[in-house]
Amino acid sequence: MSFRIRGLDPAFFQPLFGLSLEELTRHAAIRYTVEEHHSAPDRIELRDAEPGETVLLISHEYLGGDTPYRGRLAIYVRERAKYAFDTLDDAPDAIRRRLISLLAFDANGVMADADVVEGAELEPLIERLFSNPHVAFLNAHHVRRGCYAARIERA
Repeated sequence: MSFRIRGLDPAFFQPLFGLSLEELTRHAAIRYTVEEHHSAPDRIELRDAEPGETVLLISHEYLGGDTPYRGRLAIYVRERAKYAFDTLDDAPDAIRRRLISLLAFDANGVMADADVVEGAELEPLIERLFSNPHVAFLNAHHVRRGCYAARIERA
């Protein structure tokens, strides 16, 4: 089954890029300079920020609407990220290298199923969850920190 993984739209976050620490505080955001490899997965380009790059830690509503599953979590976005990751039938390394929870939602934002998988073995779980015709999309979450990783749609 064909699927599409997309990063978040950078236009939503660009007004925060370059703000002073005081201004970021007013937006409940924190700027970090990455010190270690694989410590800050960017949700726009869906890649790990490299040491020396700056990321913003912000609260992001990953599932809106009138549903009990409405959710907001802390995520990293790489400051100055320009292009949202968008590809068919392939997952980025930032997801493949981590333990991932896939939450399957119907069109009304109600969870229909969920499971956990090593990111390197993602495709069979995507296929199984999308075999349910009521599943409209999947939200991937990093298990260890619990944060939102990406949205997966049928292609």
